[in-house]
Amino acid sequence: MSTKDYVEKDYYKVLGVPKDATTTEIKKTYRKLAREFHPDANKGDAKAEERFKDISEAYDVLSDEKRRKEYDEARSLFGAGGMRGQGAGGNGYSFDFGDLFNGSQAGNGGIGDMFGGLFNRGGRQAQPRRGADVETEVTLSFEEAVDGATVPLRMTSQAACRACAGTGAKAGTTPRVCPTCVGAGTVSRGQGAFALSEPCRDCKGRGMIVDDPCPDCHGSGRASSARTMQVRIPAGVQDAQRIRLKGKGAQGERGGQPGDLYVTVHVTTHPVFGRKGDNLTVTVPVSFPEAALGGTIDVPTLNGPSVRLRLPAGSANGLTLRARGKGATRKDGTRGDLLVTVEVTVPQETSGEALTALEQYRDATASEDPRAALFKAAEGA
Repeated sequence: MSTKDYVEKDYYKVLGVPKDATTTEIKKTYRKLAREFHPDANKGDAKAEERFKDISEAYDVLSDEKRRKEYDEARSLFGAGGMRGQGAGGNGYSFDFGDLFNGSQAGNGGIGDMFGGLFNRGGRQAQPRRGADVETEVTLSFEEAVDGATVPLRMTSQAACRACAGTGAKAGTTPRVCPTCVGAGTVSRGQGAFALSEPCRDCKGRGMIVDDPCPDCHGSGRASSARTMQVRIPAGVQDAQRIRLKGKGAQGERGGQPGDLYVTVHVTTHPVFGRKGDNLTVTVPVSFPEAALGGTIDVPTLNGPSVRLRLPAGSANGLTLRARGKGATRKDGTRGDLLVTVEVTVPQETSGEALTALEQYRDATASEDPRAALFKAAEGA
């Protein structure tokens, strides 16, 4: 029975006795109702059988002085199925009592953990423990980062000790249940009506005590384990990006879920291509006549044939052209673009006809001062 059900049920109402009824009155009423609704006296009557179960459950709690006191304290603190208070402006508000205990499973930190010791009776099983997260690094080439790659990763993490199969006890011996927490791994510290749970100090939260420890793991039940696994790095990963691979970390204990694997990716540089998000970049040199007169230029791509782009006449140095769909792969499978930056090259040495032609071009454009606008703007500033 859950904590929520324990508090929400009105056992006094089930038995039909007042809250100040004595133990004798409770016992007398129970016997009368038990005879009336006993399954043997009501064969085939499902309602009578259910009523008998409720009566028996109520009697089990109210006939025990300690359990009755705990039950009364809990209902006094929380009310019959909910808590009420005053909101802004004096308006009453309420919320479902069940919400208070949601998430009381191991690791969720629900408030139910706080009251577990108040309602649970006897020993409990130790909760499963999630495995630890593991971190590792991998270095990819520029091409692998763009298109994705499957790489082998060798990892060292904690796993169940092979020598003792995770018990922590020496071969031929077995651990014993911790007498302090009765195998639960946690103990409850009473704080009035509350009971706060914390890891048992005697068994360190394991629920078991090892008298003759395993020589390999020294009684911890855990040992370093090295393994190699194939990991798929998605396409489009960036340098220094951290990838989470769920469930690929260290193994859990007592059936707990494995931890996660975090992979930090390092990407080597490429001699030709760069990257801006999902776009690749490349700088392409062009001659002065190509920049001045325009034309068609061939541009290399990362993984495929070159593309031909139209260079407009009068292209300035630093002009960027775009080759669509030739960039890095995105998460949805589409590709970014290839950004092509034009770099006008100037010959180091010129002679013969080329020199004559350049001198003629200089004389023909002597009246055009490319710096005139610059000086005009400076004067007007």
